[in-house]
Amino acid sequence: MRRERQAETGAAALRARLRHVYWIGGGSGAGKSTIARRIAGRYGLRLYVTDDMMPEHAGRTTPADSPLLSEFMSMTMDERWVNRSPETLLETFHWFRGEGFGLIVEDLFRLPGEPGVIVEGFRLLPRLVRPLLAVPEHAVWLLPTPGFRAAAFDCRGSSWTIARKTTDPERARRNLFERDRMFTERLSNETRRLGLRAIDVDTPMTEDDLFERTTAALGLHPNVV
Repeated sequence: MRRERQAETGAAALRARLRHVYWIGGGSGAGKSTIARRIAGRYGLRLYVTDDMMPEHAGRTTPADSPLLSEFMSMTMDERWVNRSPETLLETFHWFRGEGFGLIVEDLFRLPGEPGVIVEGFRLLPRLVRPLLAVPEHAVWLLPTPGFRAAAFDCRGSSWTIARKTTDPERARRNLFERDRMFTERLSNETRRLGLRAIDVDTPMTEDDLFERTTAALGLHPNVV
């Protein structure tokens, strides 16, 4: 019983330390970075982009800490994206399994408590973020439809960036898109199961629409941060 109380006390202290943090997770191509930048600028929040930290976090881990990342780094591009099924890509991708998430939390602890922080990226898995939320409304996941994701990547010109580094770009691209579709579906199921907020992002939705819906989901108002 004492250990349980101590664990709950520790969890409560952790949530209190991160009370000033707002979380935007979701599938690739959902517009997380664009919306997070707009929110940071509009509400005077510090922006923490988890994608930008991936190389540093990879360098801060060991094979024992991140076995899936270690295996991934030893593969050729074909081994990563062509020779395996989308299901295997989903189940073995290190960031999708939560490897390195603790480093995100460590980084957030190092930031000042003021101003607040908006943290974004696909690495923010609902089951890992939920225990850190003092305010459940401080987190939302953006869930793109396959059509929205394809249109977003085509607009950016990045849909072939990884695929063209393989010997079979068409197959690699199909594998990546199917993996990401399944990942987004998993996020949808997980947010629903945990009672967390999510927004379905489809092609008719404008950037302004998504910005307004995201700020409302996070409980952000013009004079309240």
